[in-house]
Amino acid sequence: MENSKNVLLAIVLSAAIIILWTIFVQGPQMAKQQAQLEAQQAARQAQQAQEPAQQPGQAAPQDAGRKVVSREEALKEGPRVAIDTPRLKGSINLKGARLDDLVLKDYRVTIAPTSPNIVLLSPRDTEFAYYADFGWFSQSKDIVTPDKDTEWRADGTALAPGKPITLTWDNGQGLTFTRKFEVDADYMFTITDAVTNASGSPVEIAPYGRVVRYGTPQDATQMWVVHEGPIGVFDETLREQSYGDTRDEAEDGGKFTYTSTGGWMGISDKYWLVTQIPPQDESLTSSLFYDPKGDFYQVDFASAQQQVPAGGSATRTQHLFAGAKLVNMLEAYGEQLNLTKFDFAVDFGYFWFLTKPLFLILDRIFRFVGNFGLAILCLTVLVKAAMYPLANKSYRSMSKMKVLAPKMTELREKYGNDRTKLNQEMMELYKREKVNPAAGCLPILVQIPVFYALYKVLLVTIEMRHAPFFGWVKDLSAPDPTSILNLFGLIPWDYHVLFAIPLVGALFHILSIGVWPLIMGFTMWLQMRLNPTPPDPVQARIFGLMPIVFTFMLAPFAAGLVIYWAWNNTLSIAQQRLIMWRMGVKP
Repeated sequence: MENSKNVLLAIVLSAAIIILWTIFVQGPQMAKQQAQLEAQQAARQAQQAQEPAQQPGQAAPQDAGRKVVSREEALKEGPRVAIDTPRLKGSINLKGARLDDLVLKDYRVTIAPTSPNIVLLSPRDTEFAYYADFGWFSQSKDIVTPDKDTEWRADGTALAPGKPITLTWDNGQGLTFTRKFEVDADYMFTITDAVTNASGSPVEIAPYGRVVRYGTPQDATQMWVVHEGPIGVFDETLREQSYGDTRDEAEDGGKFTYTSTGGWMGISDKYWLVTQIPPQDESLTSSLFYDPKGDFYQVDFASAQQQVPAGGSATRTQHLFAGAKLVNMLEAYGEQLNLTKFDFAVDFGYFWFLTKPLFLILDRIFRFVGNFGLAILCLTVLVKAAMYPLANKSYRSMSKMKVLAPKMTELREKYGNDRTKLNQEMMELYKREKVNPAAGCLPILVQIPVFYALYKVLLVTIEMRHAPFFGWVKDLSAPDPTSILNLFGLIPWDYHVLFAIPLVGALFHILSIGVWPLIMGFTMWLQMRLNPTPPDPVQARIFGLMPIVFTFMLAPFAAGLVIYWAWNNTLSIAQQRLIMWRMGVKP
């Protein structure tokens, strides 16, 4: 009995710790990060940001500034080559040969059909500039290589699948640089760089690539359960540095540096990824860092110096991924290009061996039923079926406990002052009746890993983003949009502005609980009514409060997660009620 009590109390205390940690630790951390973000934005308006160094791994030169204009103005400033694919639209800037303009055709900012498409990359003169570029550099100051101001010539006006574009530039010293861009129907670019040496003497140059992002993204979740920021795989080891960690390292005067053969490196958002993919047989040095003076993050690589003989040439081919983190697509690219852990760009977490298979099963069910909400319900049935033997044994044990409740009360009244004798008599009672008091905890304990895995799936997979259910739930990855503040969806207004009201904002948070969290809380209460009442009054009160605690705790979670929990409770009630009926136990 004591073991059962300790396990159950541990569950309750764990839930309490999660809530308190969220309120008193994560809350202040997010407030601090928001303040830092606002300070960064103010700094950008007060002074010009600095342009990243042309050579990888170096900070910005003090004399290289940039003006901040609107995205529309920036796109009109110089010649460009248009990009048009089934999934992407944008352009390549011929000044610097940068990929700095990409819009995702398949994804919008909100679920509204008129919402603008997601803008992934933006020119360096915009406020939140985000771009990728490639090039060559030389240790010799006498050799002129392309830089950010180089004007390249294009042999066409548009890049599309099956229609490559080649850029050319002559340095005036006998070196001719060409850069061929190709793109597939999804999100992978192929970049082939070539250098022809007609200077009459050999030269040594080295290739590089980088991804640059100005400012911390405004929509970054800043959640420890989701990685957002610099990311890469070096010598088959995944390295993830959050925006905050990268800034902290910069404040200490350092940066993250790795050496490897091959790999990939870039910047990851919750749903989007921009990453450089050098040739997998190249030895390279990579840097992940933040420059506080220019307020930009940079992830780059530099390969070893290559000699281009007089009258000869050098050619290399690399790739760039820029788009949505679709799990199956990343896996396919990883196999195609022999990339290690490319699908790990989706943050399935430390328990990926559980989370990823759960997603694959959910995705397979979705392809059959056509609705992720229904897929979650079907997945719950499969999980219940897999756990049926364990749950059946547990519910039978709890039913027996309910029958034994009067005898347990008698023992407590008889030996209430003698804890040792009471526990001894109860253990004898359990032994005679063949009851395991801890068996009732097993279904809850087994559900916790599944619950966590589904939480990660709903949180990090873009397949779940804006996935509708039925009725008022238009996005399973977002909280239930209904509450008493909008009469459970009857009044179409954004009540979240009430949360900012001093003192009473917490009350509005309480009133913002939606329909599905209430359904979940009710099913949890109903299920607990079927369980035997603990003889300990304190323990009984704790169990009585659990449905209320979980209702408030899960209210801000993704609606898909709450629907899963409510449906799981409903199936458990049906299963437990059937077992009780067969055993002749009155509910």
